[in-house]
Amino acid sequence: MSPTQTEAAPATPRTQTEAWIEKAKAHLLQNYKQQPIVLVRGKGCRVWDADGREYLDLLGGIATCALGHCHPEVVAAAKAQLETLWHVSNVFYSEPQIELAAQLTALSGLPRAFFCNSGAEANEALLKLARKVMKDRGTPERFEVITFENSFHGRTLATVTATGQPKYHKGFEPLPAGFLHVPYGDLEAVRKAVGPSTAAILVEPIQGEGGVRTAPAGFLKGLRELCDANGLLLLVDEVQTGMGRTGKPFAFQHEGIQPDAISLAKALGNGLPIGAMLCSEAAGKSLTSGTHGSTFGGNLVSATAANVVVRYIRDPQVLRDIQEKGEYFSARARELQARLPTLIKDVRGRGLLMGIELQQDAAPIIARCREQGLLVNSAGEKTVRFAPAYVVTREELDEGLRILERVLTPA
Repeated sequence: MSPTQTEAAPATPRTQTEAWIEKAKAHLLQNYKQQPIVLVRGKGCRVWDADGREYLDLLGGIATCALGHCHPEVVAAAKAQLETLWHVSNVFYSEPQIELAAQLTALSGLPRAFFCNSGAEANEALLKLARKVMKDRGTPERFEVITFENSFHGRTLATVTATGQPKYHKGFEPLPAGFLHVPYGDLEAVRKAVGPSTAAILVEPIQGEGGVRTAPAGFLKGLRELCDANGLLLLVDEVQTGMGRTGKPFAFQHEGIQPDAISLAKALGNGLPIGAMLCSEAAGKSLTSGTHGSTFGGNLVSATAANVVVRYIRDPQVLRDIQEKGEYFSARARELQARLPTLIKDVRGRGLLMGIELQQDAAPIIARCREQGLLVNSAGEKTVRFAPAYVVTREELDEGLRILERVLTPA
């Protein structure tokens, strides 16, 4: 080598994470804004990335892994079902699906169940149910559904239109007709919106994606009374709040009402894909043979996992624990707010679905939390969402809040 030549520097070895992310960017549709880690293993409220780094997971797959990662009872039940029978379609009956329907209808007081694969599909079923019921009543002119500003109901064309956030509508116009959005929690605004075309009201007991905003006390009860007075269906989106998340099996039960139908997903399968619509006997009569369906809905493995989840949350002590842990977290978060009033605007939520609204954009805070070993995400622009597994300990909740405080107040 001549004196004027320089030796090329050796290439820096890539980490496993960097290699996988490079491959992901080459092949995956870039429709998600994913955090730059590749998760490969989990146990309880802990997960590990491709390079072996451990994280405290207080997001739980966005309120999905209710019993924690790799819960031994779910693993054992799903493994046994995998070794027996995976899929037969809904051309035939299957025992896990029948058992799940029996458990959910008993728990909710809604006697009919339909199974699908996701929350969006469950909400599609609600919307189709409302239109079909009105046609069967001889009032086909009633097809509109009242939903709420800042709501979120899914990504299909109908459910994204039902969603009361214009940012999700952009680029998909013209949107389907039949949806009105009114301010959340404003019963008078709902009353004024009801007209001769109204078929139903669709509401979240807590707006998850809208910033973890809880409905005012009496709001759901007022909607029930309004629906009864006008012959409308009350549809409750329990995708994020259902299956014990708020300290009751379903969040509508805090108000002592009975909806005409509800949607479920997320925590139902503890991470295995399954959704459900539960409805009244009267409404369910409208979805007759051939009117609605799903190839994979109520899949044997997912239904088996869901049966474990339902048995778990039917335990009154489990629900008390969820409520108590939620109250503990809320109290500690409010103490943090009192120490950092210029940084934290609000603390809200119920049970183990909590939001801490910041005075600034949440995205950089969430990134720094991840760097410190805590996984959370945003609900809206400024709210940090916590939706941990029900097995989370108080010590883990404290750990999460300590990391958040450290990130908000760097030395």
